[in-house]
Amino acid sequence: MILDKIIRQTKEDLERRKIEYPLEWLGRSLAYNNYPPRDISPYLKATKEEPYRIIAEVKKASPSKGVIREDFDPLVIAQSYEKGGANAISVLTEPHFFQGNLEYLTQIRRYVATPLLRKDFIVDKYQLVEALVYGADFVLLIATALSRKELKELLEYTRHLGMEALVEIHDKEDLTKAIFAGADIIGINHRNLETFEMDMNLTEKLMPLIPNGKIIVAESGVECKETIAHLSKVGADAFLIGEHFMRQANIEEALRAFKKVD
Repeated sequence: MILDKIIRQTKEDLERRKIEYPLEWLGRSLAYNNYPPRDISPYLKATKEEPYRIIAEVKKASPSKGVIREDFDPLVIAQSYEKGGANAISVLTEPHFFQGNLEYLTQIRRYVATPLLRKDFIVDKYQLVEALVYGADFVLLIATALSRKELKELLEYTRHLGMEALVEIHDKEDLTKAIFAGADIIGINHRNLETFEMDMNLTEKLMPLIPNGKIIVAESGVECKETIAHLSKVGADAFLIGEHFMRQANIEEALRAFKKVD
C-alpha cells in the first residue's frame, strides 16, 4: 500500500535528520524564531459573512497523479493565494512522493502573511518541532497513519508547542481516534489513502457523528463551486483545495471565484 511506503520512507528520513540536526539543536533555534504560531481557529471557522473558508495548497505532485504543475514556484503560488483571499495555505513538505520541501515553509512565511499548514506524514514529535522552527501555524495529523495513543500524544505535544492540528479522518474508526485525542479541527478526506478511491459523500455520512463545536474541513475532490456550496450546507467550515488550483493558469482568479458567495 502506498501509505505504508510513505510512512516507511518518512521514518527512514527522520533517522537521518535526527543525526544531522539533533532535537536539541532544533530546540535552540527556536530562540531565534521570528514567526510564532497564530491561533488558526478564527481563520477556519465559517461565519455568515464568510461561509467558504479556503485552505489553498502549494502542491507540485502526488503519488496518484505525478507532477501536477510544471512551472512550480512555491512563493509565487503562495502570493497568488494570499491575493486571492485564501484563509490559510497548506504547504506540502514530503519530498519523495509529493516533491515537497520543508524550506518552502520558511520561504513563504517570510513574505506571506496568511497562516500556514505543514502538510506531511507526521509520526514523531521531532517533526512538530521542525514545523514550528520552519514557520508553520498548524500541522496535519493523519488518524489513519497513527494509533489512538500516538495521535493523542502528538496532538498534545502540538498544543504544547503553541500550534494546533488539523486531524484528518476517512472513516468512523478514524473519527473515534480523533475524538479520543481531543481534536478541535477535523478534516474529512474524501480520498482513501490506501486505495486512492474517492467518496464525495463522505462528509455528509460522517457529519452526524461529529460532536458539535468542531471545525470541519472538507478535503480532496473539491473542484467546483457547486461542491463547496453543497458541503457548506452539510456543515463544512473550510475546504482544503490543491490540485484544482495547481492546474489553473490564473490561480488568484480561480481562488476568488471559489470564495465568492452567490
